Amino acid sequence: MKTEFYQTLNRQAQALLEGEDDLIAAMANFSALLNDNLEDLNWAGFYIKRGEQLVLGPFQGKVACTRINMGKGVCGTAAAENKTQRIADVHDFDGHIACDSASNSEIVIPVRQDNKVVAVLDIDSPLLNRFDQDDQIGLENMVKSLETCLFG
Repeated sequence: MKTEFYQTLNRQAQALLEGEDDLIAAMANFSALLNDNLEDLNWAGFYIKRGEQLVLGPFQGKVACTRINMGKGVCGTAAAENKTQRIADVHDFDGHIACDSASNSEIVIPVRQDNKVVAVLDIDSPLLNRFDQDDQIGLENMVKSLETCLFG
């Protein structure tokens, strides 16, 4: 059932992004789509890699940290390792950066151009263990669609 949900959501993302090659515009609509369709979220958005930092990009949710150093927190770890981070309880993650004290679980997915991280998709939930393997696969496939739209 979750697989079908993400396939449908991915088709919506592809239709929404078709023909759009502007990073900010695509990320803005992508984060809005996720925020409108995924339950139990309190933040969905992007951090864009600028040198050795991630800088806040388009998002939906409460005020957020503006800059995150590479390798720091869940976002910086995902970017530095070029690997999705799915964290059941952020309070157990060594070095977690608490931008919103209401966040309890998080998934962060690298956005790549030519296999190099250019941004990360960050999604937070007030629920513990909100994201499972099906969420990870579905969201990673959606990010692949975003990458294809933006970078070919």
